[in-house]
Amino acid sequence: MNTITPCDSHIPGLRGLWKAAFGDTDEFLDGFFSAAYAPERCRCIEENGQILSVLYWFDCSLDGAKLAYVYAVATDPDCRGRGLCRMLMADTARHLKAQGYQGIVLVPQTRPLIGMYAAMGYAPCGSVDEFQAVAGEAIPARRIDAVEYARLRREMLPAGGVVQEGESLRFLTTQVGLYAGENWLAAAAEMDGMLWCPELLGDRNAAAGITKALGCREGSFRVPGTGRPFAMFRPLAVDCPVPRYFGLAFD
Repeated sequence: MNTITPCDSHIPGLRGLWKAAFGDTDEFLDGFFSAAYAPERCRCIEENGQILSVLYWFDCSLDGAKLAYVYAVATDPDCRGRGLCRMLMADTARHLKAQGYQGIVLVPQTRPLIGMYAAMGYAPCGSVDEFQAVAGEAIPARRIDAVEYARLRREMLPAGGVVQEGESLRFLTTQVGLYAGENWLAAAAEMDGMLWCPELLGDRNAAAGITKALGCREGSFRVPGTGRPFAMFRPLAVDCPVPRYFGLAFD
């Protein structure tokens, strides 16, 4: 059993494990592996040529500190209960620290995972508010590209907000459109008449107008706030700042 950085020959195994663990479509995986995947941002446990456990990360930063957003941690369903995830996470933390990363961010999807990551040294961070908005009077909204979104996002991030660009925005645009208006910035997509907005920065009161402008009857919005902690964080350096907002989680 070895912990490795994968090569191209491992991609079919990585895709197969992802589908077994999460059930995502080939279309979704095509988007990830074309827009976001890089072997140097992946670690996995291999045994006899089979990928047993894997994780990926996106580069991000906070106040100049280099962070890793660890994503899609998965273990082969037939190999669970062997401690592989814990082994892989510990190895990855050592690997990232050696590569100059100063902290790790992740977003647990279930309550049991919160407890599991807490036992590995992760603590809650980055609170958000989530709310619904019924379509109101439409407001001006223009579609923008990832370059402009990155520039405007840096200007609108609250204090302690994690900067996420590069592969993060490339992958984001496989799932949503990017929009801007007066005093707001949003990543959003229509789903069965509902607007899904995983990030709204700036004026949250624009939500109803955005919903109408993008042709939906109701919207679901996530914004920086003081509600539930959204992410978890583990420092790898004593002087690493702690995120107060982490927005682009690919949940």
